Amino acid sequence: MSVRIPFTSTSTKPVIAVAFYSTYGHIETLAEAIIEGARSAGAEVRPYFIRETLPKEVLDKMYAGSSLSPKYPVLTPNDLKEVDGLILGAPTRYGRVPAQVSAFFDECGGLWASGGLVGKFAATFTSSGGQHGGQETTALTTMPFFTHLMYVPLGYTHPYVNDYAKNEIHGGSPWGVSTVVGSTGERSVLPEELELARHQGKSFAETVGTFVRGKTA
Repeated sequence: MSVRIPFTSTSTKPVIAVAFYSTYGHIETLAEAIIEGARSAGAEVRPYFIRETLPKEVLDKMYAGSSLSPKYPVLTPNDLKEVDGLILGAPTRYGRVPAQVSAFFDECGGLWASGGLVGKFAATFTSSGGQHGGQETTALTTMPFFTHLMYVPLGYTHPYVNDYAKNEIHGGSPWGVSTVVGSTGERSVLPEELELARHQGKSFAETVGTFVRGKTA
């Protein structure tokens, strides 16, 4: 079997896809901050939305539906051929990514089989209803897909990740930025979480950028 030569940027500027699925807007809010952070590090950022698979009738009963008219293009496997890194965001569903994200993973079989994901980087961000609602397991259960890429955790690169003494409920872990939205989505993304999202975007872009520049050195 022939192996596809990994995509190589035509410049030393890293090309990063920020792809996300957002039901009520919290993930989209984090995504916008991540995009801002990655661009501040000099990356070319390509935002994408992950395709909605639920019908409008179901979304109406969930008091949702904005996902049917996303503000960014819908991500396809071909889009991943032309980037150096992917930052993937989605809310947690039973400690894993939603079916919409799994459906996208299923579309990528030909891509990974041909070596189309070799040499690319990945990171995650998420949200959950409660403080212990599966934020870390949502990142962990994406690892079978991300073994085809190089996973870049947030790590302990920001003081907010280390701050376990806070009295208020908050998201954020070494896996990546996250937010706690409440059982009905009533909680807003905290300013500290937005700061952490910008930091993750910047940190990820710097890591990928170092690799891209190294290939041309």
